[in-house]
Amino acid sequence: MARVDTSQYQTFPQITERLDAIVSAVRDKDVSLERSLDLFDEAIALGSKAVDMVDTMDFTSEEAAQLEDEAAKKGAEGEGDVAAQDAVDPSFAEQENA
Repeated sequence: MARVDTSQYQTFPQITERLDAIVSAVRDKDVSLERSLDLFDEAIALGSKAVDMVDTMDFTSEEAAQLEDEAAKKGAEGEGDVAAQDAVDPSFAEQENA
């Protein structure tokens, strides 16, 4: 797999917008399997970049509380966001991996 260039995406909204475009493109029945796989690789690279951004971000206590609240709500809906919880509480990953 060739390294995907994600340097033009510097913010979460930019990454989210591109991921939405990728989802739309992959759903198009006229897109070839090869192109779909290329888009999948790009989506993985963008997701990794977003995780790295979260890992290096310094959250205020208010932002951390907001992330915890959102993660709890999603968890109650069956859509828990491990990355968001891990960003708030790094020991969460240790608990999940135990």
